[in-house]
Amino acid sequence: MDVNENAAARTPASAFPLVGEPLALDLLNTRPAAAGDLIGSPAGLAAWLREQAGRLTSVPRPGAAELAAVHAVREAADGALRAAVRGHRPSAEALEALNAAMAAAPAHRALTWTPDGLAAERARTAAPAERLAAELAEAVADLLTDPKVTSVRACEAQDCVLLFLPTHPRRRWCVASACGNRVRVARYYARHKGERGERGEQGASAKGGA
Repeated sequence: MDVNENAAARTPASAFPLVGEPLALDLLNTRPAAAGDLIGSPAGLAAWLREQAGRLTSVPRPGAAELAAVHAVREAADGALRAAVRGHRPSAEALEALNAAMAAAPAHRALTWTPDGLAAERARTAAPAERLAAELAEAVADLLTDPKVTSVRACEAQDCVLLFLPTHPRRRWCVASACGNRVRVARYYARHKGERGERGEQGASAKGGA
């Protein structure tokens, strides 16, 4: 994993292949098959958190503790989601890990004064690692308990494992301009290669008959 971690440390935020899905899926999509672990280092995690600005409480300098906490939630989320998508019961270990993460930094409402008056905002009194893990685990819980969880799909490109929740039933690719185009181009070349092969065989048969 050292190579992957070094790559993640040098990876700009724009290199994450798919963001903007439900937060739980964005978390799982940090481990695409070809690229390895995009949050395998604190620098990679920091880049991903910048992509998630506004969805998670800011963590200015994620370190080893935050990295371990996020990886633990991701591992539990992966097992639980694989079961839930098929309509099966997630393992007790996965649910216990997610519950423990949420319990370590329970949310509460805190009154704050804003330019628009009083507001009651959600807050968590915990260290950054526990707070981050709790927020991610809660996002996983939201997806697991959503009836649409069984609609989560994996990209149909042969070498892609990214997950998405389709907004329309015809969506087949994680990113149409990436995986979708690659598959279409591959099919085009395969089809034309087959046509050229058929023409070559027909030409050879014609010569033989002559």
